[in-house]
Amino acid sequence: MLNPDGVYLGNYRCSLMGFDLNRHWQDPSPWAHPTLHAVKQLIIQMNQDPRVSLEFYIDVHAHSTMLNGFMYGNVFEDEERVQRQAVFPRLLCQNAADFSFSSTSFNRDVVKAGTGRRFLGGLLDDTSYCYTLEVSFYSYMTAGSAAPVPYTEETYMRLGRNVARTFLDYYKLNSLVQDSVPAHIQSSELKRRTGDRNGKVKGSDAADRERERNQGVRHY
Repeated sequence: MLNPDGVYLGNYRCSLMGFDLNRHWQDPSPWAHPTLHAVKQLIIQMNQDPRVSLEFYIDVHAHSTMLNGFMYGNVFEDEERVQRQAVFPRLLCQNAADFSFSSTSFNRDVVKAGTGRRFLGGLLDDTSYCYTLEVSFYSYMTAGSAAPVPYTEETYMRLGRNVARTFLDYYKLNSLVQDSVPAHIQSSELKRRTGDRNGKVKGSDAADRERERNQGVRHY
């Protein structure tokens, strides 16, 4: 939580001093942007420590116009690195019905150069993955639905759980939780999204996710 004073005042983007903090990662001031400055120094120290492997950086933001959850990633000259960066959002799309891979994009917009995702993507090496996870302020659409579904505190928390589950998939540790899914999320929706024990996704969700996978990585 890098904007506690701004949020306390009711701001969702700007700090107490009126700065959009996710535009000042390149040269944060310890006086004007103290939280950014501290986190940046910590990440630099971790990156220089041979005992530490910093593999993921994900900042989380609300989006005021688009639906669903989706991600922004970086564009690199190395095509293999670009494709590897697409793995995590693809896995998340399999786990979360409200996450859209078709809305996920990989870009190098000049206006985004001061974001954490862009700055750290240039600072860290090719074993690190930097993303912005955007989540709609208001609603999401699932495959086959006719109308947007309003987000609630519970559905935001469910997306967070699905991000955590995606890390288990990514590191091939999902066997640790196969038999310990909390009862309150063992719903028909979860069963429909996760499919049978062989990993096959059933119903209309499967066709939708196959279309999104076939769209590939979007470059801007």
